[in-house]
Amino acid sequence: MARRSFSLLKTLTKPTTSFSLTPTPTSRSVTYMPRPGDGAPRAVTLIPGDGIGPLVTDAVEQVMNAMHAPVYFEKYEVHGDMNRFPAEVIESIKKNKVCLKGGLKTPVGGGVSSLNVSLRKELDLYASLVNCFNLPGLPTRHENVDIVVIRENTEGEYSGLEHEVVPGVVESLKVITKFCSERIAKYAFEYAYLNNRKQVTAVHKANIMKLADGLFLESCREVATKYPSIKYSEIIVDNCCMQLVSKPEQFDVMVTPNLYGNLVANTAAGIAGGTGVMPGGNVGADYAVFEQGASAGNVGKEKMVEQKKANPVALLLSSAMMLRHLQFPSFADRLETAVKRVISEGKCRTKDLGGDSTTQEVVDAVIANLD
Repeated sequence: MARRSFSLLKTLTKPTTSFSLTPTPTSRSVTYMPRPGDGAPRAVTLIPGDGIGPLVTDAVEQVMNAMHAPVYFEKYEVHGDMNRFPAEVIESIKKNKVCLKGGLKTPVGGGVSSLNVSLRKELDLYASLVNCFNLPGLPTRHENVDIVVIRENTEGEYSGLEHEVVPGVVESLKVITKFCSERIAKYAFEYAYLNNRKQVTAVHKANIMKLADGLFLESCREVATKYPSIKYSEIIVDNCCMQLVSKPEQFDVMVTPNLYGNLVANTAAGIAGGTGVMPGGNVGADYAVFEQGASAGNVGKEKMVEQKKANPVALLLSSAMMLRHLQFPSFADRLETAVKRVISEGKCRTKDLGGDSTTQEVVDAVIANLD
């Protein structure tokens, strides 16, 4: 059963170390042998979103054009205060199979549900992946951080089942199922296996929510038995947060229910350099949506939009993940290498990374560093 998901897992895996045909440092490496027709341009649904979204998605468009990447975008205007996704947007994603999106602002309170959550449910994007890692040249409190947070994306506290029992008493239901717990556990272990990761840690609160989180743990334990070469461990979510901020290098792959994954991914991102540099994606059996990995907390910052100083790095790295998903690995490598060079040089950095550069200045620097 595990082997059937290999094609799905390739969407978010990084390329393994390749072997050079000759020992000279200037020789090209063998990375990918395309099938006839693989170079045909691919359509990607593009949703700029709210706040800084149009700025950072425009950055991706500029870099893609500069690389002559074999993708073209079908752009749609969607905003977080809409009641639902327009039907034509859903149709476009289902046709293209791939979407790149900026952040959509979710109103706090009120009767408007999150479009981000509804999109994941509509397309059954059951796995969220955020890679939190140290970037060379970017100083952080901790070194050797390379954490992959894999989060169940369709149920848990995000099930949206809330009601007022009597005035002043609200009930919110957390839904955990065997089916969803097993498939996210399988995804996490297969990701670890394909990426030569050594450990998978399940994050839970089964000491309190004995049935719900107990079922999640039971599913993880069952799947773990099928991967004896990968170390399996468990950690209670509150202890996990403490361990993350004190010794994050101990973690490798982390698999979590929905809400815990949101908290853990944002914490890990803050430790490794900030939400502005962490890539991520959401994937299901048929579709994939790539976006900034950790929460886009600056989606609504009008001052950043006015000054045009949003950090495009996270979405640029997410678009590199998208290029691998589309089987364009050399373009993904070029983009990642250029972004990392810009970060390492330190000349063009936005305010969140200690600089004062504009979004456009970072984009220009990335384009100048493309091989």
